[in-house]
Amino acid sequence: MTFRLPTQRALLLCATASVAALCMQAQAQNAYPNKPIRMVVPFAAGGATDVLARVLGQKMSAGLGQPIIIDNKPGAAGIIGTDAVAKSAPDGYTIVLGLSNSLMTNEFLYEKLPYDTQRDLTLVYQIAMAPLVLVVHPSVPAKTGPELLKYVVANKGKVAYGSYGVGAYPHLAGAHMSLATQSDMSHVAYKGEAPMMQDLIGGQIQMAYASALVAKPHIDSGKIRALGVTGERRMSTLPNVPTLAEQGMKDEAYRVTGWLAVAMPAKTPKPIVDRIAQEVRKATQQPDVRERVAAMGFEIKDSSPELFAAAWKQERPVWERLIKQSGAKLE
Repeated sequence: MTFRLPTQRALLLCATASVAALCMQAQAQNAYPNKPIRMVVPFAAGGATDVLARVLGQKMSAGLGQPIIIDNKPGAAGIIGTDAVAKSAPDGYTIVLGLSNSLMTNEFLYEKLPYDTQRDLTLVYQIAMAPLVLVVHPSVPAKTGPELLKYVVANKGKVAYGSYGVGAYPHLAGAHMSLATQSDMSHVAYKGEAPMMQDLIGGQIQMAYASALVAKPHIDSGKIRALGVTGERRMSTLPNVPTLAEQGMKDEAYRVTGWLAVAMPAKTPKPIVDRIAQEVRKATQQPDVRERVAAMGFEIKDSSPELFAAAWKQERPVWERLIKQSGAKLE
C-alpha cells in the first residue's frame, strides 16, 4: 500500500475549512441569543423554584433581548426535567433552574440516575442558598436547639419528625439528630411540605425542618415554635431566630443548606455560559428580586461558573456522608 503525503493545496483547503467552521461558530455565539430560551423547572408550577424562575426569566429577558419560556417538567425529585436538559443540544437555548437534590444529591440516592451532573451538565450560577428552620409543635417544651437534643434523649423512641421526601434535607438532618443522640426518632415522609406542616400543627409529628415560606405564618400565629435555622447565617425573614451553629450545634448536618442554581448542557460554549451567568447575576442584584427572594427565606449568592463549580465540589462529600448515614436509597 502506498501512502501519499497531503499536497499543499489539500492542506490549505483543510485549514480554510477549519477557519471557516470556527468563524461560523464565533458568529453564532456573537449573535446569541437570536430566538427564545427555554428555562426548564423540574418541579411543579406554583412552588418556590417555579416562582423564582418566573421572576428571573422576566428580568433576564430584558437583558438578553429574547423571551425566557418557563417549562415545568416535574417528577421523580427533579430527575425528569434535569435529564431533559442534560440531553438537549448544547447551543445555549435550554437551561435548567434546579435544586441541590436534582443537581447533586440524587446521585447518592438513586441507583439508576439517567444523567451524570459532572459529565452531562455545565454548572452556571448558584443563585441562592435555601436554609431551613427547625420547628416543633408547642407541646414540645424545648425553646432552643440544644434543649431539643435533651428532650429527644429523654423521650427515646417517642419523637417523630417529618420530611417532604426520603433523602430530602429534612430527612437527612432528622436522621443525623436521631443517630447522634441515639434517640430512635421516627421518620414520617410526606408527599410535599404542606401536608407535613399540617400534621406538625396537628401534633401528629413533633418536629420538622421547614422552609421559611411555609413555616413563617404558623410561627407568627404561634401554631408552631421556631428553634433555629440551618446554615451559617440567620434568615433575613426570621432575624430573631438564631442559627443552630450559633447555639453550639456545630455538626455539618446543621451547617449545610440546600440551594437553587442554573445549569446548562455539557459542551455549551464558554462565552454563552458566561453570558447566561452574567444575566442571572444582573437579575439577582436588582432590589425587587432580592426582596422577593429574601421573603422566600433564601439567601442570594454572588456566584459565577467557577465559584459554583468550586462550591459544588466542596459540598459533595458532605452530602454523600449524610445520605449514606441515613440509609436512604431509591430505585
